[in-house]
Amino acid sequence: MVVKLQEIEQKALPQTLRNTKDRFNYLKKITAVDYSTYFEVVYILFDTETKEQEIIKVKLPHENASIDSVMEIYPAADWYEREMAEMFGIKIRGRNAKRLLLEKWNGAVPPLLKSFEWGKDYKKLD
Repeated sequence: MVVKLQEIEQKALPQTLRNTKDRFNYLKKITAVDYSTYFEVVYILFDTETKEQEIIKVKLPHENASIDSVMEIYPAADWYEREMAEMFGIKIRGRNAKRLLLEKWNGAVPPLLKSFEWGKDYKKLD
């Protein structure tokens, strides 16, 4: 299997995905990685005919991290973007707020941040 990697600026993300949509017709995953000083958002695309993958990485500053929604290009991005917003605190521009994935979450710090502390930032749910 061939895997191609691209590291791009966040302003190039929507156009890059539009350009690759005809070839990479399946969105396998969107996730984020917290490197303490910055985030890396990772898009994994798949070509269902050739079985090739493309990985697109975008670096975001840790403070006030935000990125454009790609749901218009890949509708399957919905849940991935919701997860990224809720679990990492990354603002997704161009999205309407929906109910939380973790409706009873009572922690102020997103749980997948490196700075999250279980005993301090989370209290047992009732």
